[in-house]
Amino acid sequence: MSFPRRPGLPSPWLMISPMLAVVIAVAGFPILLTIGLAFTNARLTGGLASAHWVGLDNFGYALTDPDFLAAAGHTVHFTILSVGFEALFGVLVALLLNQDFRGRTLCRELLVLPWALPTIVNAIMWRLVYQPDFGVLNAVLTQGGVMAEYRSWLGAPDDAMNAVIVADVWKNYPLVTLIVLAALQGASRDLYEAARLDGAKAWARFRTVTWPVIMPPLLVALVLRTIEALKVFDIVYVMTRGGPASATKTMSFFVYEESFRFMRVGSGASYALIVVLVSMVFVTLYVRILRQEGSA
Repeated sequence: MSFPRRPGLPSPWLMISPMLAVVIAVAGFPILLTIGLAFTNARLTGGLASAHWVGLDNFGYALTDPDFLAAAGHTVHFTILSVGFEALFGVLVALLLNQDFRGRTLCRELLVLPWALPTIVNAIMWRLVYQPDFGVLNAVLTQGGVMAEYRSWLGAPDDAMNAVIVADVWKNYPLVTLIVLAALQGASRDLYEAARLDGAKAWARFRTVTWPVIMPPLLVALVLRTIEALKVFDIVYVMTRGGPASATKTMSFFVYEESFRFMRVGSGASYALIVVLVSMVFVTLYVRILRQEGSA
C-alpha cells in the first residue's frame, strides 16, 4: 500500500538515505567481501593481492571435513537443547508470573537480571560454578550426598556441552518469558471466563485459549534465539575454548580458528557462509510456521 506524498516534502528514500548509507558501509561491504573471499585461498597475512580463485573447493572441503561436520553436530545439539529448554522454561515462568500473588512485581524485576548480564560475565560466573576444586555445584552435590567426590564438569567431553547449555539457558530464557508474558497480558479475560463457564479444565483452557495467544510471539522469540544459538561463540570461548577434545567446538568457533588461528580467511569465509545458510534454513521453517498460524 502506498501513500501519496504531499507537495514540497522530500522523498522518503531521501530521508532514509543516511541510514541506508551507514547500513551498507557497516554491513553490506563486509558481507560482499566475505562472499568474495569464500571462493579464494586468501590468507590473513598475505592480503587480497596473494589470493587466488579456487571456486567451490573451499565449500567442497568443508562439507567433507570431519572436524567441521563434528562442529556442525555440536552446534545442532547446542541449538536444539538450548532453544528447546528456553522455550519450555520461558512459557512455564511466564504462566506463573501472569498469576496474581504477593511479590509478583519483584519476581518480574529479578527475572531480567540473568538476561541483562553480559554474556562474558555470565560465562565466567558459570565457569566458577563448575570449577572442579572449589565450585559451588560440586560443593552442593557432594555435601548433599548426591555425589561421592568432586567432578570436572567442563573437563569431561560427555558433560562439557551440556554444562554450557545450562549456562546459556539460564541467561536467555528470561527473554522468552518476557515476550510470552507480554502476549499473556494482552489476552482477553472474557475468553477464559467463557472457557470456565463451559467447564473447561486447566489443560483445556491452555490448549484452546492460551496457546493460540502465545504461539506467534513465541515463534518470534524462537527465531531470535535460534539465530543466536547457531552462531554461538562467546560463551563457548570463555567457558571451554572449544574443549575438551573439541567436544564443545561449534561452527562459529571453527570459523574463528580457521580465520584467525590458522589464518586461512578464504576457507574461514566459506565456513561462515555455511553457518549463514544453515541459519536461513531454520528461519525459513519458522516463517512458514508463522504464516500457517496467521492464515489458520
